[in-house]
Amino acid sequence: MNKKVIRIIVTAVLLLAAWLTTSNLGLSVWASFAIFLIPYLLISYDVLGEAWEGIEAKDPFNEDFLMSVATIGAMLIGFVPGAEAQFPEAVFVMLFFQIGEVFEDYAEDNSRRSISHLMDIRPDRATVLRCPSGNTKAEEISVDPKDIKIGETIVVRPGEKIPLDGTVTDGDASLDTTALTGESMPRSVHKGDTVTSGCVSTNGVLKIRVEKTFGESTASKIISLVEESSKNKSKSETFIRKFAHIYTPVVVFAAIALAVVPPLIAGGGWAQWIYRALTFLVVSCPCALVISVPLTFFAGIGGASRIGVLVKGGNYMDVLAKVSTMVFDKTGTLTRGLFVVEDVHSEKYSFGDLLHLVAHVEQYSNHPIASALRNVKRDWHDDCRVENVHEIAGNGVEGYVNGRKVSVGNEKMMKSLGITISECPRCRGFIGTVVHVAVDGVYAGHIVIADQIKDDAPKTIRDLKALGVDKTVMLTGDREVIAADTARKIGIDEYHSELLPADKVRYVEELLKTKTKGRTLAFVGDGINDAPVLARADIGIAMGGVGSDAAIEAADVVIMNDRPLKIVRAIKIARRTIRIARENAWFAIAVKVAILILAATGLLGSLAMALAVFGDVGVMILCVLNAMRALQTKKFDVKKFEH
Repeated sequence: MNKKVIRIIVTAVLLLAAWLTTSNLGLSVWASFAIFLIPYLLISYDVLGEAWEGIEAKDPFNEDFLMSVATIGAMLIGFVPGAEAQFPEAVFVMLFFQIGEVFEDYAEDNSRRSISHLMDIRPDRATVLRCPSGNTKAEEISVDPKDIKIGETIVVRPGEKIPLDGTVTDGDASLDTTALTGESMPRSVHKGDTVTSGCVSTNGVLKIRVEKTFGESTASKIISLVEESSKNKSKSETFIRKFAHIYTPVVVFAAIALAVVPPLIAGGGWAQWIYRALTFLVVSCPCALVISVPLTFFAGIGGASRIGVLVKGGNYMDVLAKVSTMVFDKTGTLTRGLFVVEDVHSEKYSFGDLLHLVAHVEQYSNHPIASALRNVKRDWHDDCRVENVHEIAGNGVEGYVNGRKVSVGNEKMMKSLGITISECPRCRGFIGTVVHVAVDGVYAGHIVIADQIKDDAPKTIRDLKALGVDKTVMLTGDREVIAADTARKIGIDEYHSELLPADKVRYVEELLKTKTKGRTLAFVGDGINDAPVLARADIGIAMGGVGSDAAIEAADVVIMNDRPLKIVRAIKIARRTIRIARENAWFAIAVKVAILILAATGLLGSLAMALAVFGDVGVMILCVLNAMRALQTKKFDVKKFEH
C-alpha cells in the first residue's frame, strides 16, 4: 500500500482518538495542543518541508505554503484571547489536502500508464546471429539492442518484440501492432517485407536484416516523442501557472489585510478576524486549477495514445481543437500509395506470360509501379536469364530476358523506340496509369495500373465537415485528371495538382491568409517531401508512424497507422480535452469566489472551515475526477475499413 495512504489512515485514527480524548476529559489548551500535534505533524511534515524549501528558494507562494500557514494558524489560534481552539480543524484540513494529493497521484499514474505501454515496446535484449571468434558458423547471441549494427541479422520468436527496424530475410508471421497503432488487427509479414520495432511476433520465427540503429528505430523515436510531449504546455496550462504565480501572493496579503485591518478600524475582535483570514487562505488555495488543468491535457494526450495518435504536447491540443481548414497530401494519405494492377491487355501473350516478362525487368526498380508489377506475379523468381537491365529516367525500364529485349514504360518511351501503340477501346475513360510493353521492338500489350482510395477516406471528409471544418483541400504532384477524379470520389472541396514540394508550401501560405480569424489550418501528409509543408501549417499531422522519419519529426501530431479517420478522432479528443479543462477552471473559480465572499463576511459561521476544506480539497478532487474523463477513448474499429 502507498506510504501516503498508510499515513492518512493512521492520522485519521489518531485524529479520532485525539478528538474523543479532549472532548471527554476537558483538558487544558496546552494539553489538547500536545495531543493534536502528533497527528498534525504525521500528516503534514512533507507539506511543511516543501513550504520551507520554497521559502529558502525565495519562491514561497505555492499551495504548500498556503496550507502550512493556514493550518499552523489554526493550531495556534486557540492561544489568542477570546478565540476557540481549532486543533481538530487544523489536522482535518491537512488530512484532506493529502487525500486530494492521493487522488492527484492516482490520476497522474493512470494517465502515465496509458502512455507507458509505449515504453514497453522496446525489449531489453535481442537475439543476433554472429560468428564467434575462430568460428565460421553463425550462432544466436543475446545482446543489448544498442550493440546491434546495421546489416546484422536478428531472430525474433513468437511472443517477442521486434527490437529494431529491418527487412524480413526468412520466415512468415503475424505481427501484433496494438502498441504502435492502437489496433488489434494483426499484420501478416513475409520474406522481403519491412518490419518496425515495437511490433510483436505472435506465431512465427522471423529473421530480420537490421536497417536502422537502436536510436533511429521507430520504437525509440516514438518513446522520445512521448517523453517530450509534457514540455510543450498548452496556452491554458501556461496561463494557469502564470496566474497562480501572481494569484497566490495576492491571496496571502489579502488574508493578512483581512486579519489586521478590520480589528484596527473597528477595535478588538482579533480572534474572529484571524479565523476568517485562515479560512480565507484555505479556500483560496489554487490547487484545483494548478493541478486539474495540466492533468486534463496530460490525460487527453494519454487517451489519444491509446488509439495510436501521438500528440506532441498540450499546446497542439489547443491548435487541433480549432481546425477549420484541413489540407491533405494525396498519395499515401487519402490513397493507399500502393499501385495495383487493374487489367492486362494483350493479343500476343497470355496474362501470366506478359506479367512474367515485365516482373523480370522491373526486379531492380524501387518505383511504386515496379513494385505493383512484381507483386502481382509472385512466381517470377525462376531460372530465366536477365541481362543488361537499365532504367530510362521518367520513361521506363529495358532489359533482356532469355535473350529477348523487353521494354516497359510509358507512351513517350514507346514513341522514342519507334514502336506503334495499339489503341485499346477498353481503356477509354480509365483514370490511372497505363504501362506499355514491347518485346524485341514489337508492341506486346499494356497493363492498367491505379492507386486505391483508402476505404475510410470519404467518411473522414464527411465527418470533418460534420465537426465544422469549413474547407478541405487536396494538394498533389499527380496529374490533373487523377487529382480531379480522387477529389470527386472522396468529396474534397478544392484540389491542386502537378505540384512540387515548394508549390505545396506556397498554397498553404495562401490558405493561411484566407482562414477564419481564431481558427487554424492543419496539413496531413506522409512523405519526406511533405516535411516542409507540415512544418509551415498551424499544425502538421503525419500519417503512418512507420512512414517517413522527416515527416514525423516535422509534424505536431502523428497518426501511427494510415487510417485518415483517426484524424477525426484526434480532433474530437482535442476538443473534449479543452472542454473538460474549461469546465474545471470555471467550476473551481465559481465555487472558490462564492466561499471566499461568504468566509470574508463571516456568513458561514461555524461551518467556515468545513466549507473552506470543500472549496479547496473537495473542489480539487472533483476537478481531478473530471479531468480523468479525458483519458477515456473508445477503441478504433479497424475491421469496418478492411477488405
